[in-house]
Amino acid sequence: MLPQLNNLTVALDKTLDHFKSELSALRSGRVTPALVEHIKVEAYGMMTPLIELASINAPEPRLIIIQPWDKNITKEIDKSLQAANLGAQPVIDGALIRLNFPALNEERRQELVKQLGVKAEATKVAIKNTREDLSKSLKADKEFGQLSEDNFFLAQKELQKIIDNYNARIKKITEDKEKEIMTI
Repeated sequence: MLPQLNNLTVALDKTLDHFKSELSALRSGRVTPALVEHIKVEAYGMMTPLIELASINAPEPRLIIIQPWDKNITKEIDKSLQAANLGAQPVIDGALIRLNFPALNEERRQELVKQLGVKAEATKVAIKNTREDLSKSLKADKEFGQLSEDNFFLAQKELQKIIDNYNARIKKITEDKEKEIMTI
């Protein structure tokens, strides 16, 4: 296998990992801290992910409790949570912030499935762009005599096989997440 194809699998694995982390922020039946941990909060003069500013727990299926390490930034966290439009209003309870999520209705589930589709399509486009870049590189290698005609076609065939494998994995992950979202 060509070294470019080894580098390709590393890049595609990163793309797939990013896709999975984005999906963890999509709510299904039970809320998780991943829904809020990457929300940016303006604190100490810069935008900081919430996970770096507070302890985040999900003690119940529809409740997230956020406990800021510094009580002085509670209002900034509250503003960021409201701006994130999560479907739950933050409630400040002393030093804690509670997010009590309502049960998902059919309309909200359909909206989440649409968001899932958008994220899956963006991931497929990223993979397609990676494939195009590598394909151009292989063509350039062939034109400059660094890659024989036969090896070029073998590399193209292997490249397509790898891309098809990753697209199938994205499809499977998407189907599983859609099933999870639609399950009541």
